[in-house]
Amino acid sequence: MTTEDLASAPITSEEGEALRQAAGGSSAPLRLLAEDGEDLAIISAALQDAILRPADIVWEKGARRLTIELSRFCWECGGTWVRAAMQFGDVQAVKSRGLPRLPDTPLELLAIHFIEGEPPGGKVILMFAGGGDLRVDVECLDAVVADLSERWQARMAPTHLDGPPSGKDAE
Repeated sequence: MTTEDLASAPITSEEGEALRQAAGGSSAPLRLLAEDGEDLAIISAALQDAILRPADIVWEKGARRLTIELSRFCWECGGTWVRAAMQFGDVQAVKSRGLPRLPDTPLELLAIHFIEGEPPGGKVILMFAGGGDLRVDVECLDAVVADLSERWQARMAPTHLDGPPSGKDAE
């Protein structure tokens, strides 16, 4: 399976069930903690299709903390959006590749992966639509996600292609 396959893969039934359990019911704000790659996979599922801007990514180098505000689609509660934040502690470095520099450019988060390094550290890779990514080098994995606002109704759910686009280009 390639990185592109991972980035475009829809939430699995196991991930969806874990999200529903973590939410404690459809009206409870989501609060998640990740201390290993399996925990981060649940956060990745919760944040799949989240929308943010480069201006919403704040790295406090002196505090070794990265905070990202975003609007996440609530897969676990049937089609609403909510404002949320994700924060990483023990951050050693943050690097981007292929992300727009204009502060208000919309970014769509596809997936988050953890590549283990020297335990308990590693690299967190946030992959975005269009091929850009953000790499967060951590001394140890310490990530939290929390909903910050009331939910609002979505006009439509994000969609994912299951295969190549139809038409002449797919032949």
